[in-house]
Amino acid sequence: MSEAPVALDRDWIAAHIPHAGTMCLLDAVLDWTPETIRCRAASHRDAGNPLLADGRLGAACGIEYAAQAMAVHGALLATTGDKPRQGYLASVRGVDFCAERLDAVAGDLDIDAERLSGDGNNVLYQFAVRGDGRLLLAGRAAVILDAEGR
Repeated sequence: MSEAPVALDRDWIAAHIPHAGTMCLLDAVLDWTPETIRCRAASHRDAGNPLLADGRLGAACGIEYAAQAMAVHGALLATTGDKPRQGYLASVRGVDFCAERLDAVAGDLDIDAERLSGDGNNVLYQFAVRGDGRLLLAGRAAVILDAEGR
């Protein structure tokens, strides 16, 4: 008898990244490979979103959505039984903002990240956040992995 596949839902995500409670912004992993990940989120419409400022969720907050997708990707790539190493967003580059706000997007957000290069301590991703059939923001992010594995 084969095991049922693991649901890569919000509960799984929250158990595998350091973001807890409402700060865990992603709802599901839709697809992933060793190089890419695609996640979905609806939290941009939540009045309790911790990133809201003056009742608005600016497009720059999409960088945090992308960073969480990168963290989930790292967790998925971790060797079975190993705790994934915590990463820190070191820089973002070439970010193009095609929207002012995320909370104005009626549909879910689709977050894509592609690992462009990396070694045991640094990873470079390109990312895109889409919603309502259009690109909202895209750019590149450098992540430094914690040497202590915390």
